[in-house]
Formats: sequence, structure tokens, C-alpha cells
Amino acid sequence: MIKLPRLRTTFNKGVTLPSLLFIIFITLLSAIYPQLTENALNVIKGFIFVNLNWVYVWAVTIFVIFLVYLMFSKYGNIKLGKNDSKPEYSFFSWISMLFAAGMGIGLMYFSVAEPMQHYSNEIFSGSHYINRAKNAQLYTFFHWGIHAWAIYGIVGLSLSYFAYRYRLPLSLRSCFYPLLKNKINGKLGNAIDIFALCSTFFGITTTLGFGVVQINSGLQTLNIVSDNSFTNQILIVSILVTISIISAVAGVNKGVKLLSNINIISVIILLLFVLLLGPTVYLLGSFTEGIGNYINNFFNLTFSTHVYEEETLPWFYNWTILYWAWWISWSPYVGLFIAKISKGRTIREFISAVLILPTLFNFIWMSVFGNSAIWFDLHNAKGALSRLADNPDALMFRFLEYLPFPAIVSFLVIAIIIIFFVTSADSGIFVMNSIATKNAKISPKWQTVLWGCLLAVLSLFLLNAGGLKALQSMTLITALPFSVIIILFMISLTKALTIDRNYYDREFSVSTVSWSGEFWKERLKQIISFNDKNTVDDFIETKVKRAFIELQEEFNSNEIETKINEYENPKRVEIEIHYDIVNNFIYGVENKSRSVSEYLINEDNLPDIDENKTFYPYAYFGDAREGYDVRLFTKNELISDVLKHYERFIEIITEQKNEMFISSNNNQKMK
Repeated sequence: MIKLPRLRTTFNKGVTLPSLLFIIFITLLSAIYPQLTENALNVIKGFIFVNLNWVYVWAVTIFVIFLVYLMFSKYGNIKLGKNDSKPEYSFFSWISMLFAAGMGIGLMYFSVAEPMQHYSNEIFSGSHYINRAKNAQLYTFFHWGIHAWAIYGIVGLSLSYFAYRYRLPLSLRSCFYPLLKNKINGKLGNAIDIFALCSTFFGITTTLGFGVVQINSGLQTLNIVSDNSFTNQILIVSILVTISIISAVAGVNKGVKLLSNINIISVIILLLFVLLLGPTVYLLGSFTEGIGNYINNFFNLTFSTHVYEEETLPWFYNWTILYWAWWISWSPYVGLFIAKISKGRTIREFISAVLILPTLFNFIWMSVFGNSAIWFDLHNAKGALSRLADNPDALMFRFLEYLPFPAIVSFLVIAIIIIFFVTSADSGIFVMNSIATKNAKISPKWQTVLWGCLLAVLSLFLLNAGGLKALQSMTLITALPFSVIIILFMISLTKALTIDRNYYDREFSVSTVSWSGEFWKERLKQIISFNDKNTVDDFIETKVKRAFIELQEEFNSNEIETKINEYENPKRVEIEIHYDIVNNFIYGVENKSRSVSEYLINEDNLPDIDENKTFYPYAYFGDAREGYDVRLFTKNELISDVLKHYERFIEIITEQKNEMFISSNNNQKMK
């Protein structure tokens, strides 16, 4: 009997199996009974949008207010990681990736279509064409601006904070740790991740399905394919998903990062082309006025429910509420991906970048494309573009015909849509595998291939059967419960940040004794001297190490096990007290260097400095608080300094409210 090799997997069965069963069930239901499923889901969606739209309005408003508060609050300097952690990606790559994941194909699909649909909508038809153009820009700004990115920002920030600050798994369940504690590792935590995985899968599937249709339409416009047939769609999906899988297998550092950088450069080139060869003066003026219009109407737009304007309610449900539901339903996927690439950023830096930069770019992009289309429709097309407002798949390519070199630019647009398609798919594959494996560091490549194939097969299946709209309705319905979940994220994050801030702001005990002034002549010599590397190494090897050994002996005599760790290049020594439940206490001293100013080197009234670099012994701590120079400390003062930090540590760990902050890390066993 032949024994088959066992397939290695990192899937978490409690999350993956229920998710796959639910995904396949909903997909089959949407494909076999597309009209029936769509009608049933539309009834539910309609009830929510009509009767519970205020939930979306208040939720999104609260998200914006909360993030703005955090950005300017005392919590803004807290890092998403240890206090000494550094960002993994350059600022350009970071912005490129979060932008590609956050908006993707939607920018290409709606940049002309949405402004034109608002401009030609019957609701605004009674207004002068100038007012219609202003309203078109205003509502497009509103739907693609700060409110959308605030939704992504809350989820991404919560995930980043708990994953990198508390070292919990990069998973939605981790955001409930302050509220649920260890229950997040049970069935309740699995349910949260199942919800996130299914929501992510449905959101990406519908977006990719509509993206394929637009790519096919563009190829048809350029006479590359003869029609918008299912055979062509199969070919497009097969090629693009294959590229997505290759990119996902390569990892974030290679595939996703490279494609995102290429994409943002291509997008900027296309933007400048339309700006410079379109109605440039009109675009610059309308963008400037549009920003002012948005700022002036910000609060009115934010809180408006159109309850006094019954004729506009259907438009309100089908645009603003649908957009809020759509962004919320996408937030597990986008939030997880943003969190993955944001380690080492401060909260203030994270919020500033996520809220302001993509919003500003969206405004520029929508102004250039949307206002160009409206201008061409009024001056050149004689209403032809307005008549195509309900056909967004072809509208972008018809719009390009009014610009120079339409064929070349159309090729560029298709290339950008393809890259957006691939970046959305590969980052989606990465996120889904991360959820399904509870953020396993290394997973077999076949799992990545599985998610890519599943996305391709099910999106084509639904595209052919006409079930994509039903799945889209399902996705929008899930936004209601998830908006409540995000509010719980905020409560959880607030509780954690309060404890975090109190922990690092904790003062030392009043029993701490400062320097008495003894041996002041020796200290003066130390203050005005500049040390080389060997001098500091000797200080650490003799004075620091001796202080630690003396402390270790005393700790051991009090039945407290301690360990002294020594490292080279750079030289450092640390005393460590191990705990099984809470984080280890660590106090170390390291040889660090800093540059010396040229002015100081040339100063005659100071001792000579041979190099433009000086070395000093730097005290550091296990919880990554900011350290300081200890070169002026005597052996007894070093012992006193360790003890004051140890006393502070004991006071903190004895307070129950700090349990969450001090016990989430898994300590390695002392050897």
C-alpha cells in the first residue's frame, strides 16, 4: 500500500473550515439562484439603508473625531511597536502600498463615472450646470475623502497597536484583548476571524469581478478583443490571478511593494498627462474652489441624513450610505494590510499619513478626471459623456478619446487597472492567508496558490451566473454589525492606550536618592572629558559589571533568580530577572556613540577631541523606555539606579489594571 505524503499546513481549522464552508455556500446560492438571492438580500439591505442609515452616519462621524483626537493628543507619540522600533518600509513605499490596497481599481472605475453620474442625476437636474458641476465634485470628495480613510484608519491602527505593541497575533481578535482577555483565543475569537475572512473574500471577489469587466471593456474599445465574452474574461482572470499568486508568494517586501511603487508612478504620469493636456486652468481653479467648498460644507455633509429632503433620500441611500457600508465592509482587509506594513510608525504619523495624504491625492485625482469629463461633456462632447454615465465600464475610455493620443493613453489606463487588480488580489491573498493561519510567520506556498485559485474560480463562477450583485449586497449587509465591532475596537484601544501612557509616565519612588555630591572633583573631570570606544568598554566591563554581580549576589541571597547577559559589538551588559507570567525585568548598559559638532572640536576652552565621534555608556530597559547616559555614575549609584527601576517595576506589576500591558508577551526560558 502506497503511503501518501502528509500535506503540511498552517491553517487554523477553527477559522478556515467554517469560513470556506460559508464562502462556498453563499457563492453557490448566489450563482444557482442569482435573482432570488439578490432580491432577498436587497430587501435586507434596503431595510438597513432606510431605517438604520443613521447608524452609519454616526459611526463614520465618530471614527473621524476619534482619529483626529488621537492625532493631536498625548497618545500621538506612542509607537506601533517597541519604543525603539523603526519603520520597515520607506515612506514612499509605505504610502504606495496602503494607497493601492485602500482604493485600487475603484479610482479608475469611478474617477470619471461618479462625478458624471452626480452631474447628470435627475435629483440635481433642476440646478444650473455650474451648480451641478460643483455638487458633483463636492459629493465625490465627500465619498472618497477623510471619512473613507477614517474607517480604514481605525481598523489598521487597532491591529497595528495590539500586534506590535502588545505582540499579539495580527488578527482582528487581538483588538478585543483589553475587553475579552484570554477569551480571544477561544470560540469567540474564532468567530471574529471567520467574519473577517468571509468579509475580505466577498469584498475582493466582487471588486475583482467588476475590474475584469472594465479591463475587457477597455480591450474591446482598443479592438484587441472582439466582444465582452465570458471566454475573454476567463483568459483575463487566469493571467492576472497567476501574476497575483506569483507576487503574493514573493511576499510583501518584493511582489506587493514593487508593484505598488510601479503603480503609483504610473498613476502620477497619467494624472499629469490629463492635467497638462486637458483644460488645465479650469482644473486648477475648480480643484482650488472644490477644496474650499468641501471645507465649508464638511460638518453639514458629515451629519446630513437628508430627512427633510425626501426627494433626495433614494440618492442618499444609493450613494452616501452605500459608500459608508462599502468602506466598512472592506476595512478588515485593508486594515489588516495597512497594519502589516505600518510597524515602527508613531500613532500621529500613522493617522496623519492615512487620513491626509491619500485623501489629498484622491481629491486631486477626482478633480482632474471628473472635472475634465464634465468640461469635455459641456464644450466638446455635446452631452455624449453624460449619456454614458450609467455605463462606467466604457465611460473612462470614451472620455480619453477627447485627449491627445487616446490609444496610447488607453493602453496606459488598462495597464494601471491591471496592476491595481494584481495588487488588490495579491495583498488580499496575503491577508486571507494571514487570518486563516492566525498570522503564521511562514506558511507553505500551496496555501497562497489555493486562495488565489479560489478567488479566480468563484469570481468567474459568479460573473458567469450573474451572482456578483447578490454577493455585493451580502457584503454591504455585513457592514452594519462590523460598524459596531469597530466602535468596540475604539473602546478597547482607548483602554489600552490609557494603561500604556500611565506605564511609561510612571514616576520613580520618592525613596530614590540622588547624587550626594561626594567625589565631585572626579565627576567634574568626567563631565568635561570625551571618551573613546575602549574607555567605555572598560567602564562597562569593570564598574557596570561589578555593580551587576554585586546586585546578583544580593538578589540570589533573597531567593530571586537573576542572570547577567554579556554581548559584544557593541559591548553591553545587562541584569535580567526572569518571570513566567509577566515580562522579564531588564536593566542594561550599552556602548553607544554620537557625533560631536565641528564647533565643539575647534573650541579652545575644552579638552582636545581627537575624533568627531564620542562614546558613552547608555542605560536601557526591557520595556524599551528611553534610556540615558550613565558615565558619571559610581558603582553604588549604578546599583541604586537599577533598584529604583526595579521598585517601579514591582509597583506596576502589582496593580491589576496593568495586567494587560505587562503579561501579553511570552518570555523565553532562561538558559
